[in-house]
This record gives sequence, C-alpha cells and structure tokens, in this order.
Amino acid sequence: VECTINGLGERAGNASLEEVVMAVKTRRDIFSCDTTIDTTQIVPTSKLVSSITGYPVQPNKAIVGANAFAHESGIHQDGVLKHRETYEIMRAEDVGWGANKMVMGKHSGRAAFRARLQELGIVLDGEEALNAAFARFKDLADKKHEIFDEDLQALVSDEGVTQISEHFRLVAMGAHSETGKLPVARVVLSVGGKEQQADAQGGGPVDATFKAIEQIAHSGTELLLYSVNNITSGTDAQGEVTVRLAKGGRVVNGQGADTDIVTASAKAYLNALNKIQAGLQRSHPQL
Repeated sequence: VECTINGLGERAGNASLEEVVMAVKTRRDIFSCDTTIDTTQIVPTSKLVSSITGYPVQPNKAIVGANAFAHESGIHQDGVLKHRETYEIMRAEDVGWGANKMVMGKHSGRAAFRARLQELGIVLDGEEALNAAFARFKDLADKKHEIFDEDLQALVSDEGVTQISEHFRLVAMGAHSETGKLPVARVVLSVGGKEQQADAQGGGPVDATFKAIEQIAHSGTELLLYSVNNITSGTDAQGEVTVRLAKGGRVVNGQGADTDIVTASAKAYLNALNKIQAGLQRSHPQL
C-alpha cells in the first residue's frame, strides 16, 4: 500500500498512512497482518511533516487532527468516561497523543519543565540547552497565562531554529497600523555582528516588516509561501509562522513562533534568510 503523511504527496489516490496502519492494528480480526510500525510516532511524525512543509493539519482529520479524540456532546463524554471503547476504537496514547495535557505556567519550576519534556519525548542536548529552553519558557510564561504541550513543542522547535548560524539576527522591531494610513515598521538587525536599522511602509504590518528587513538584507529572494497557524486556542495563543523563500533554484522554509504574529513573522523570515545565507557560504567558501 502506497501511503502519504498528512495527505501530502502524489495526487494519485495514495492512502493515508495513519489510517491504514491503525485500521490494520484495530481490526486484526479482519486483516491477518501487522505493519510493525511504532504507532506512537504517528502524531509526532505528522507534526514534523507539518512543520517542514508549512501546511497545518486540519483539526477534523482522522487520528492526527486536533479534534480526533475530542468529545463535546454530553452523552459522548459520559460514555467515554464510563467505557472508552463506546466511542473510541483506539486510544489517543497509541498514536502519540499525550494521555493528559498538563497545563504549565509562570510558577512551574525547572524540574516540572524537564519532566514534561521527557513525557513528550523531547530530548535536549545537555544542561546548557535545557537552561536556554527553560529561560525561553519563563519568557513565554510572562506573556501567556497557560502553556500547553503544543507551546512547549513549538518553544523547543524554535530553540532548534535559532541554532542555525545567524548572519541576520533580530535585535528589535516595532510595527504600527492605523485606519486610513499605511502600516509602518521599524526593524533593527544584527548583520554579521553589526547593527543596522530600517523603516518601511507596506500593505500590512507583516508586509512592512518584511520590506524593512529587505532594505537591510537585499537578499533578492522570492517569497513563495506565508502561512500562519495557531498553536493553541485563545487570544493569547502563540502563532506559528512558516515562510518559504526561493533564490537561485534553492527553496528553503523558515519557521518562527511568538504570541505576537508580526514578531513570529519576522523570526520566520530571518530564519529562512539565514538558511539561504548558510547555503551561499557553503557554495562559495571564499565569501
């Protein structure tokens, strides 16, 4: 059986991997076979593919969608509490969803933070990486009242993003939007260790921010994709932005997350620019 992750791939009727695998696993009385696939990696794999491609998974998608194991109806909730198999033929934990979603906040300590990362299967490279991630967690907790598992995963993912060689680094930024006037943005970047500032107008605060960045970077790239996905619910939720840039036949994705969408957009754009820059440095060592 030829399969796809998150429905992405050749448009030739390929089956959904997670649905085929779980159908075989839950209906062994009908399918006398086994895939030998570790099903607890299905959801993490889905999230990884979504992060790489920039295409979010629709909430109502079977198994890997955010609402796959959600129950709102009172009779459904009562049935699940009394006997889960009433409405669920598989357990959420079996496909990689957390058994429970622990909510953390500004009063959560380092030990609880480490323990939750371990429960989520997130492995950091040493104490220094843990300390850096915990500092980012505390910064996020000051902006956001409740921090969910998805926030932690995005936070650690964003930490990995910043480990790319940063030729362009965001120092400060501001954007202003007012009815009847063109939005304006001011960006301060560190370029090769030297700070530069630029102001620009645009069709929106994100457009103005990108134009201000380009006034400094002069990258000559083409924007192919700009995608925003909310990580959790609520008006204080983090926004996860994916930017796809192309230059000289090379296409890269950049990611950024923040409670401020404009800041997340700037992070994603700079992440993509740094990947382009790193590629140029590898192609032309003399630079």
